[in-house]
Amino acid sequence: MESFIIEGGHLLSGTITPQGAKNEALQVICATLLTSEEVRIHNIPDILDVNNLIQLLKDIGVKVKKDGRNDYTFKADEVNLEYLGSDEFVRKCAALRGSVLMIGPLLTRFGRAIVAEPGGDKIGRRRLDTHFLGFKHLGAKFDYIEHRNVYEIHSKQLKGCYMLLDEASVTGTANIIMASVLARGTTTIYNAACEPYIQQLCHLLNKMGASISGIGSNLLTIVGTDHLHQADHRVLPDMIEVGSFIGMAAMVGDGIRIKDVSLKDLGIIPDAFRRLGVKIKTEGDDLIVPRQNHYVVDSFIDGSIMTLADAPWPGLTPDLLSVLLVVATQARGSVLIHQKMFESRLFFVDKLIDMGAQIILCDPHRAVVIGHDHKLRLRAGRMSSPDIRAGIALLIAALSANGTSRIDNIAQIDRGYEDIEGRLNALGALILRESR
Repeated sequence: MESFIIEGGHLLSGTITPQGAKNEALQVICATLLTSEEVRIHNIPDILDVNNLIQLLKDIGVKVKKDGRNDYTFKADEVNLEYLGSDEFVRKCAALRGSVLMIGPLLTRFGRAIVAEPGGDKIGRRRLDTHFLGFKHLGAKFDYIEHRNVYEIHSKQLKGCYMLLDEASVTGTANIIMASVLARGTTTIYNAACEPYIQQLCHLLNKMGASISGIGSNLLTIVGTDHLHQADHRVLPDMIEVGSFIGMAAMVGDGIRIKDVSLKDLGIIPDAFRRLGVKIKTEGDDLIVPRQNHYVVDSFIDGSIMTLADAPWPGLTPDLLSVLLVVATQARGSVLIHQKMFESRLFFVDKLIDMGAQIILCDPHRAVVIGHDHKLRLRAGRMSSPDIRAGIALLIAALSANGTSRIDNIAQIDRGYEDIEGRLNALGALILRESR
């Protein structure tokens, strides 16, 4: 197990560039299974979850060529269908949540797929019902294999249809889109997720020969085709990493420029930090966060306490609530953080309370933060990262704390952030990776 040792209190300054988006990369890498021709993808982040997915594709016979740093070509012309039914494949899928995105491509191209209970963050129940219901609408059949605790999904030919999703699930929408592009006839998906990464997946599929309209809305129309071909694609900057860097700059920054953020794809993320009083300037496609001696939480027009709540796109992504919560601990004023979509993501606040933060955990979904206004620094402590986003939030807290902190289980952070200690140390942080 590896840990971070963080000496807090050092101001960060300089320029940092966000990595490619993890969630988009997982989707578009799985989309390469839809064709036997080469698909080249640029700006793939070098992180644990993505690397494990690439290895899983290699294991099933996909040819993977590394063309350069963060640049790969995939060719799925000799997929080993027998391996797809093996216990080893099921075990590897169960350890990687991103593997669930392989189901749609495998089902529509090869007629069968296996579903194991996926791994990932321990942030509460993350059901797969939306995926299953979508495949069922398209005509897939399910068999539960009790002694293996897996579902086998099969269909000779998926058929397009109209469907209304029970929730705007991002991975569910991505999976159903990929299953639909090779289905017979027209598929209409209503209440589809419409995040920029879903839009990017659709753009890639259209470049491969698919016919998808309504991109960017919650109503997608997909006309099935018999064949997809080669394409070239570039992954967007990771909006969650951009938000994480805004949070760091607010807490411990002495002037930080975040380069090439694809501002038009950030939605309301910058404004969410501005509601906490964080000053953010834009310059071209860069964000500049000056030093914040104070940042004052806004209040609503009627004077009620500021509430930050997650919602499906174009609402505020739930992946940034942990960072916003930490930033609020040093604001002037109070804020209610309402995590609606996952029931366990706020439990990491106990560690912040131990560090001296003033937080009232109301229930699994709501926490009230009373800011210190930089008058009382957090205390250093020892903690463990329960998931990717809580991990980066704890790292931000440790950077601002008085003393030396230790964060264990940093494999969770590595799952989503590329060489995070190297890039932050280049800005002036003091973070040491320790193995034991």
